[in-house]
Amino acid sequence: MKTKPAKTCYSHLGGKLGTLLLEQLIEKGWIAKEQASDKHYYITSKGEEEFTKLGVDLSLIKEE
Repeated sequence: MKTKPAKTCYSHLGGKLGTLLLEQLIEKGWIAKEQASDKHYYITSKGEEEFTKLGVDLSLIKEE
């Protein structure tokens, strides 16, 4: 049987891969929260730089 480390949850990455990715983005300082109790993260200046290096088009992210 194959393991399933990644899955989608609605239109988002979930599962173990999603959890590990989130943890690494926080640890590397690419995303952060204003306050620990906040539900949403924001992309930091470092994150903007690093995502751009990876070829991620951040203009496709809709602000809510």
